[in-house]
This record gives sequence, structure tokens and C-alpha cells, in this order.
Amino acid sequence: MRLIPFLTAILVTATMYLLVFERDDLIAFAKGEVEASAMLPGEGDPAEAADVVPQDVAAGAEPVRAVGVVAVHSAAREIDSAVVLRGQTRAMRQVEVRSETSSTVVSEPLRKGAYVEAGQLLCQLDPGTRESALAEARARKAEAEARMPEAEARLAEARARLAEAEVNDNAAQKLSQSGYASETRRIGTEAAVRTAEAGIKSAEAGLETVRAGIEAATAAVDAAEREIDRLTIEAPFEGLLESDTAELGSLMQPGSLCATVIQLDPIKLVGFVPEAEVNRVEVGARAGAELVSGERVQGRVTFLSRSADPTTRTFEVEITVPNSDLEIRDGQTATIMISAEGAQAHLLPQSALTLNNEGDLGVRVVAEGDKVSFRPVRLIRDTPEGVWVGGLPETADVIVVGQEFVTEGVRVAPTFREAAQ
Repeated sequence: MRLIPFLTAILVTATMYLLVFERDDLIAFAKGEVEASAMLPGEGDPAEAADVVPQDVAAGAEPVRAVGVVAVHSAAREIDSAVVLRGQTRAMRQVEVRSETSSTVVSEPLRKGAYVEAGQLLCQLDPGTRESALAEARARKAEAEARMPEAEARLAEARARLAEAEVNDNAAQKLSQSGYASETRRIGTEAAVRTAEAGIKSAEAGLETVRAGIEAATAAVDAAEREIDRLTIEAPFEGLLESDTAELGSLMQPGSLCATVIQLDPIKLVGFVPEAEVNRVEVGARAGAELVSGERVQGRVTFLSRSADPTTRTFEVEITVPNSDLEIRDGQTATIMISAEGAQAHLLPQSALTLNNEGDLGVRVVAEGDKVSFRPVRLIRDTPEGVWVGGLPETADVIVVGQEFVTEGVRVAPTFREAAQ
């Protein structure tokens, strides 16, 4: 009873070996190549044997039957190449407007979805005693400013005394040298000059003190006014409210959220370009996108990152598009196409693409002598009519039916049909 599973395993192994390692010979056998080459003189129909022996055996070659395939005459055409990437929409600006002071809200809330203008009131806070503090600061400033004329007068008086003392000292010096003034008088005038100089320094210090008092009072007034300005929270730009504003009576602390405002006109499309194609994208290039809703939009590239993402090795690109009706929302998925320089390409059915034994993507073409040749290609664009590929010569006879049943060098009998227009 154990012999049957063993024989089954051997049979499955042999079948897998033929399918994987002897694929080409197996296909050739299925197409009848082995059948034709194995026919010897005297086997089968005598007339057919007579025809084969003189022509093929005498020449020392085995007869090979050509494999029938369908091909198209494809010619390269100039197309507008495009860099295609996946991305999403993003609001041009989005700000969380927060409180800078502590107080309670005294204004009625605005509901999310409302359209606000730049400078429009979002949250009004209770002033409390801030008006009184401002009035006190202004009074102190006025008092400090009133001291300024007195300090300036003291300085002017001190300077006049110094001038008088210098005149008296000069006269005393000359009279003392001529013997008409005593030494005591000269010393007294010198002391008067020094006293006047000290008076000037004291007056200047007093003037500086008054000025410092004025500046401190001015700063206190500015701080009080700034604190009052913080009670009015306004929209920084026109846009939509993404959340309700703070509720009436709620306590706001520094950093508390008043509202979230987003700007959707214009709106940005954000994607990431692979490093292999980043040189094909330029700032200012035309770009379009198709949203998941089916809506199509157009704009221009306004930003291309100079630094790659360290994880994905891609470069961020932004496209700005108009959104006057606000139909495009923030965070929608989009297929982005950025125009680039044109390229020569062939339009082929997607089914014509295949892989060789090394895993390279390409097509099989009918080469010289009706023999199969594999040509690697690169995908440029995928359309409903087919795929645009590059890497082929100006003209090529591409096999579109039967390319999976032939290999490099196999002779084929092509039947041509019209290429896709």
C-alpha cells in the first residue's frame, strides 16, 4: 500500500522538472517540432518521407516547423512624457488659534464649517481688571513725564553755576598772578568750580532717573495694552473653521485652543518623486491630478524638495491648484501627473509585455529570418488604449499573441494585424 504514494511522488517530481527546467523543449514538443524532426524515412506517409529525405537529411539538418504567432508593425511616436505619482491634497495653510492669556470667554461661539475673513473675531475674553491696570500705568507715565521739565531746569541751573564759577576762578587766577588777589580767594574760586561740576553731574543723574522712569512707565503701558489686545482673538487669514470656537463662559489658559482655521483656496497637491525621476521635474512645470472622486484639476509645480526623505529616498513636490468653489477637501487621495520632456515610444497592448528568464520586462519581436528576439522595454505611461513603452527601435514587429509560447531564436510564422491607433 505504500508503493502507490511513492510512485505518485516520483511522477509529480518528474512533471515539475519538465515544467521548470525543460520548459522550452516541452513547448517545442507540444508545437510539433519534435514530431517533425523525429520522422525517419519509411515512417508515416511514403510520399512525405520521400519529400523530406532528399532535402533535409541530405543537407544534414533537422526539419523544423515554424510556430504561428500574431504580430503588429509598430512605429515609435513622440509623446508628452509625464512623471506619475500618488499623493494627496493638503490645505494651503492650517493654524490652531490659541489663547495667550487667562480669562473667560464672553463671545458667542462660531460653528465649524463657517467661513471667516482675515481679522474676524473668533473669541472675546473678559477684560477683568486689565482696564484699571492700563489706566494706572498711563497715570504713572504722565507723572514721570511731568518730572522731566524740572530735571531739565536743574541741569540748566547747574550748568549756569559752573559757567559763573569758571569766570570767577579765571579772574582770581589772573589777579593772583599780578598780586592783586589773595591766595585764599583763588582757592575759593577753584572750590566753587568743583562744586558746580558736581552739581551738573547730580542734575544729569536726576535727568537720567526721570528718563528711566518714563521708559518704565511707557513699558508698563505697552504691556497693559498688549494684555488687553490678547483678549480679542481674531482669524489670522480667511478660511474655514475646522472646529467650533471656544464656548461661551469657558476658561481659557495660555495655550488653550480657540479655533482651527484652514485655507483651501488655493490648495496644494503633495506627492513624493523617486530619485530616479527627480531630475525630470522642474518648478513651474504644468501638472494635473485626478482625485478619487473622479474630479480632474490642473496647476503648476511650486516646490521641489532639495533633500530626500531618509527612509524612502524620495523628494517632496507640491503643486498649487485653484479651488475657488472649495470642492476639493484637505487629505483627498490623488493621482498626480507632472509634464516632462517628450519621448519616443510605442503604443502596445498591455498583454504584449512579458518577462525573460532573468526577470526583465520586455516584448518578443520578429527579427531577421522570422526568428524570435527578446527586447527589454521601460514603461512610460499606462492608458486605456494600451501602454506606452520605450527602449525599442523606430520600427519593430512586436508579437502580441503567442509570445509566451516561443523563446529566443525560435522560427515563427507571423500573421500581422493593424497596430493600435
